[in-house]
Amino acid sequence: MVHADASAFPSSISKRDAYALLYVQASSLFEEQTNWVSNLSNAASLLWHLYRAQPAPLSAVNWAGFYTLAPAGHLKTRGDQQQEEEEEEEEEGEGQQERPLLVLGPFMGKPACQRIAVGQGVCGTAAAEQRVVRVGDVGAFPGHIACDGGSKSEIVVPVVAGGQEQVVAVMDIDCAEMDGFDEVDEEGLAKFAELIGRSCDWGGRVSPLS
Repeated sequence: MVHADASAFPSSISKRDAYALLYVQASSLFEEQTNWVSNLSNAASLLWHLYRAQPAPLSAVNWAGFYTLAPAGHLKTRGDQQQEEEEEEEEEGEGQQERPLLVLGPFMGKPACQRIAVGQGVCGTAAAEQRVVRVGDVGAFPGHIACDGGSKSEIVVPVVAGGQEQVVAVMDIDCAEMDGFDEVDEEGLAKFAELIGRSCDWGGRVSPLS
Protein backbone atom coordinates (compact mmCIF):
# COMPACT_ATOMS: atom_id res chain seq x y z
CA MET A 1 0.00 0.00 0.00
CA VAL A 2 1.22 3.48 -0.86
CA HIS A 3 1.33 5.22 2.53
CA ALA A 4 -0.64 8.28 1.39
CA ASP A 5 -3.49 6.02 0.22
CA ALA A 6 -4.22 5.19 3.85
CA SER A 7 -5.70 8.67 4.26
CA ALA A 8 -8.46 8.04 1.69
CA PHE A 9 -11.71 7.87 3.65
CA PRO A 10 -14.81 7.81 1.40
CA SER A 11 -17.37 10.45 2.32
CA SER A 12 -20.14 7.97 1.53
CA ILE A 13 -19.48 5.58 4.43
CA SER A 14 -21.00 5.78 7.89
CA LYS A 15 -19.08 6.99 10.90
CA ARG A 16 -18.93 3.48 12.34
CA ASP A 17 -17.53 2.12 9.07
CA ALA A 18 -15.04 5.00 8.93
CA TYR A 19 -13.64 3.99 12.33
CA ALA A 20 -13.44 0.37 11.16
CA LEU A 21 -11.46 1.52 8.12
CA LEU A 22 -9.25 3.66 10.37
CA TYR A 23 -8.35 0.54 12.35
CA VAL A 24 -7.47 -1.41 9.20
CA GLN A 25 -5.40 1.41 7.68
CA ALA A 26 -3.53 2.06 10.92
CA SER A 27 -2.83 -1.64 11.44
CA SER A 28 -1.17 -1.71 8.02
CA LEU A 29 0.93 1.38 8.73
CA PHE A 30 1.97 0.12 12.15
CA GLU A 31 3.08 -3.26 10.83
CA GLU A 32 6.78 -3.78 11.61
CA GLN A 33 6.96 -0.22 12.98
CA THR A 34 7.13 0.20 16.76
CA ASN A 35 8.54 3.73 17.08
CA TRP A 36 5.92 5.71 19.00
CA VAL A 37 6.72 9.04 17.32
CA SER A 38 6.25 7.53 13.88
CA ASN A 39 3.04 5.71 14.77
CA LEU A 40 1.45 8.65 16.61
CA SER A 41 2.29 10.92 13.67
CA ASN A 42 0.51 8.64 11.21
CA ALA A 43 -2.35 8.13 13.66
CA ALA A 44 -2.93 11.89 13.94
CA SER A 45 -2.91 12.23 10.15
CA LEU A 46 -5.40 9.38 9.72
CA LEU A 47 -7.77 10.91 12.27
CA TRP A 48 -7.57 14.30 10.57
CA HIS A 49 -8.42 12.92 7.14
CA LEU A 50 -11.20 10.73 8.54
CA TYR A 51 -12.93 13.75 10.04
CA ARG A 52 -12.46 15.84 6.91
CA ALA A 53 -14.49 13.21 5.03
CA GLN A 54 -17.34 13.06 7.56
CA PRO A 55 -20.41 15.31 7.69
CA ALA A 56 -20.99 17.82 10.50
CA PRO A 57 -20.27 17.94 13.33
CA LEU A 58 -17.16 15.79 12.78
CA SER A 59 -16.12 17.86 9.77
CA ALA A 60 -15.64 20.69 12.28
CA VAL A 61 -12.87 18.84 14.15
CA ASN A 62 -10.12 21.44 14.50
CA TRP A 63 -7.44 19.50 16.39
CA ALA A 64 -6.48 15.84 16.55
CA GLY A 65 -3.37 14.54 18.22
CA PHE A 66 -1.59 13.22 21.27
CA TYR A 67 0.01 14.15 24.55
CA THR A 68 2.57 11.70 25.94
CA LEU A 69 3.50 11.09 29.54
CA ALA A 70 6.71 12.62 30.85
CA PRO A 71 7.32 11.76 34.53
CA ALA A 72 7.75 14.74 36.86
CA GLY A 73 11.13 16.41 36.54
CA HIS A 74 11.89 15.08 33.06
CA LEU A 75 10.95 18.26 31.20
CA LYS A 76 12.00 21.62 32.60
CA THR A 77 12.42 25.04 31.05
CA ARG A 78 14.98 27.66 32.15
CA GLY A 79 12.14 29.45 33.90
CA ASP A 80 11.26 26.29 35.81
CA GLN A 81 14.84 25.86 36.94
CA GLN A 82 15.11 29.47 38.12
CA GLN A 83 11.85 29.23 40.02
CA GLU A 84 12.94 25.99 41.64
CA GLU A 85 16.16 27.63 42.84
CA GLU A 86 14.19 30.53 44.35
CA GLU A 87 11.74 28.19 46.09
CA GLU A 88 14.22 25.50 47.09
CA GLU A 89 14.63 26.72 50.67
CA GLU A 90 10.89 27.08 51.18
CA GLU A 91 10.19 23.57 49.95
CA GLU A 92 13.09 21.91 51.75
CA GLY A 93 11.92 19.22 54.09
CA GLU A 94 8.27 19.48 53.04
CA GLY A 95 8.43 16.33 50.91
CA GLN A 96 6.46 17.89 48.06
CA GLN A 97 6.07 15.71 44.98
CA GLU A 98 5.62 17.12 41.51
CA ARG A 99 2.80 15.86 39.38
CA PRO A 100 3.79 14.06 36.17
CA LEU A 101 3.20 15.94 32.95
CA LEU A 102 1.56 15.30 29.62
CA VAL A 103 3.77 16.72 26.87
CA LEU A 104 2.57 17.74 23.43
CA GLY A 105 3.15 15.01 20.85
CA PRO A 106 2.31 14.55 17.16
CA PHE A 107 -0.86 16.33 16.08
CA MET A 108 -2.82 17.94 13.25
CA GLY A 109 -4.22 21.44 13.76
CA LYS A 110 -3.13 24.74 15.26
CA PRO A 111 -0.22 25.05 17.75
CA ALA A 112 -1.32 23.77 21.15
CA CYS A 113 -0.51 23.82 24.85
CA GLN A 114 2.88 22.20 25.33
CA ARG A 115 2.47 20.78 28.82
CA ILE A 116 -0.52 19.71 30.89
CA ALA A 117 -0.28 18.39 34.43
CA VAL A 118 -1.88 15.00 34.99
CA GLY A 119 -5.17 15.66 36.74
CA GLN A 120 -5.75 19.06 35.13
CA GLY A 121 -8.15 19.85 32.31
CA VAL A 122 -9.83 17.26 30.10
CA CYS A 123 -6.57 15.61 29.03
CA GLY A 124 -5.16 15.47 32.53
CA THR A 125 -8.40 14.06 33.91
CA ALA A 126 -8.50 11.29 31.29
CA ALA A 127 -4.91 10.35 32.13
CA ALA A 128 -5.35 10.45 35.91
CA GLU A 129 -8.59 8.48 35.91
CA GLN A 130 -7.61 6.23 32.99
CA ARG A 131 -10.95 6.64 31.26
CA VAL A 132 -12.47 8.26 28.20
CA VAL A 133 -13.66 11.81 28.91
CA ARG A 134 -16.25 13.15 26.44
CA VAL A 135 -17.26 16.79 26.89
CA GLY A 136 -20.15 18.29 24.94
CA ASP A 137 -19.42 21.84 26.12
CA VAL A 138 -15.83 22.52 27.14
CA GLY A 139 -16.86 25.81 28.71
CA ALA A 140 -18.81 23.87 31.33
CA PHE A 141 -15.94 21.51 32.21
CA PRO A 142 -14.29 22.50 35.52
CA GLY A 143 -10.69 23.52 34.97
CA HIS A 144 -10.85 23.28 31.18
CA ILE A 145 -7.59 24.41 29.56
CA ALA A 146 -8.38 26.52 26.51
CA CYS A 147 -5.58 25.97 24.00
CA ASP A 148 -7.88 27.22 21.22
CA GLY A 149 -10.89 29.40 21.94
CA GLY A 150 -12.56 28.01 18.83
CA SER A 151 -12.94 24.55 20.35
CA LYS A 152 -16.43 23.88 21.74
CA SER A 153 -16.40 20.15 22.48
CA GLU A 154 -13.71 17.55 23.10
CA ILE A 155 -13.03 13.87 23.58
CA VAL A 156 -9.90 12.46 25.22
CA VAL A 157 -8.98 8.77 25.22
CA PRO A 158 -6.16 7.32 27.34
CA VAL A 159 -3.55 5.20 25.55
CA VAL A 160 -2.32 2.32 27.69
CA ALA A 161 0.95 0.49 26.99
CA GLY A 162 0.24 -3.01 25.77
CA GLY A 163 0.13 -5.51 28.62
CA GLN A 164 1.34 -3.02 31.24
CA GLU A 165 -1.87 -1.27 32.34
CA GLN A 166 -0.12 2.10 32.47
CA VAL A 167 -1.22 5.24 30.66
CA VAL A 168 1.56 6.43 28.36
CA ALA A 169 -0.37 9.01 26.32
CA VAL A 170 -3.79 10.47 25.62
CA MET A 171 -5.52 10.93 22.30
CA ASP A 172 -7.12 14.39 22.22
CA ILE A 173 -9.68 15.52 19.63
CA ASP A 174 -11.36 18.93 19.61
CA CYS A 175 -14.37 20.10 17.62
CA ALA A 176 -15.50 23.62 16.76
CA GLU A 177 -19.14 22.61 17.30
CA MET A 178 -20.94 21.76 20.54
CA ASP A 179 -21.63 18.06 21.19
CA GLY A 180 -19.25 17.02 18.44
CA PHE A 181 -18.82 13.45 19.67
CA ASP A 182 -21.08 10.57 20.70
CA GLU A 183 -20.97 6.95 21.79
CA VAL A 184 -19.90 5.76 18.32
CA ASP A 185 -16.87 8.06 18.43
CA GLU A 186 -16.03 6.88 21.93
CA GLU A 187 -16.22 3.23 20.90
CA GLY A 188 -14.18 3.69 17.72
CA LEU A 189 -11.50 5.80 19.37
CA ALA A 190 -11.15 3.47 22.35
CA LYS A 191 -10.47 0.57 19.99
CA PHE A 192 -8.00 2.72 18.03
CA ALA A 193 -6.21 3.71 21.25
CA GLU A 194 -5.88 0.06 22.22
CA LEU A 195 -4.24 -0.68 18.85
CA ILE A 196 -1.81 2.21 19.33
CA GLY A 197 -0.95 1.14 22.87
CA ARG A 198 0.11 -2.36 21.87
CA SER A 199 1.77 -1.35 18.58
CA CYS A 200 4.40 0.98 20.02
CA ASP A 201 7.61 0.61 21.98
CA TRP A 202 7.08 3.22 24.68
CA GLY A 203 10.53 2.93 26.22
CA GLY A 204 10.84 4.76 29.53
CA ARG A 205 7.43 6.42 29.26
CA VAL A 206 5.79 3.66 31.28
CA SER A 207 5.80 4.98 34.83
CA PRO A 208 3.34 5.50 37.71
CA LEU A 209 1.08 8.55 37.53
CA SER A 210 1.34 9.19 41.25
